[in-house]
Amino acid sequence: MSEFKLKPWNRGITNDELIEDMKRVAALLGKNTLKYDEYPKYGRCASRVFETRFGSWNAALQASGLEVSRRQNILNEELFENMERVWVALGRQPRRQEVKRPLSDISWKTYEKRFGGWRNALEAFVSYANGDSSQLATRENSVQTSRESRFPDLRMRWRVLTRDSFRCVSCGRSPAIEYGVILHVDHIIPWIKGGRTEDNNLQTLCDRCNLGKSDTVADDV
Repeated sequence: MSEFKLKPWNRGITNDELIEDMKRVAALLGKNTLKYDEYPKYGRCASRVFETRFGSWNAALQASGLEVSRRQNILNEELFENMERVWVALGRQPRRQEVKRPLSDISWKTYEKRFGGWRNALEAFVSYANGDSSQLATRENSVQTSRESRFPDLRMRWRVLTRDSFRCVSCGRSPAIEYGVILHVDHIIPWIKGGRTEDNNLQTLCDRCNLGKSDTVADDV
């Protein structure tokens, strides 16, 4: 009979612990870099945790002393995820010249080359991020046999952020009016307490309010 094992408890994990775990996974795979979708297979957390803590996946790689990938065959989904981070960080539609380091891991030139122009790139991102809400709802509601992921995907994050006008619903802070504000998509009823990862249970909070809220709900305070 196989042993029952618990996954590591990640609440309160420090940046140093995240870096050490990233190094561990890289060593396990015998690599000097890691792809975004490689780490979760062997790591303690979801890759998005590194984006939240360090600002981007490449920034986390750099903090860990690993090489930053310069692949030419970047997937459209990676381009869209990077576009979302830039858009949210600015709190508005980004201008072409703003899509560069340190704000962006990918140059605006890559977007223009892939989509045939900057405006085309923006339109492709918005179309992808918004998606078809009726189809998305059908797909999400059809999954009833297992617990949803704790982390909303790009489309869900985008819907929540745009619905809340890229502002913290608790204090009103926004990257558009205050430099350095980081927005999180938070569970109103915490995931750990049975809250669903769906639009009506998600809200936009700044990093300060999200840290203060932790795993509490309105009735707890």
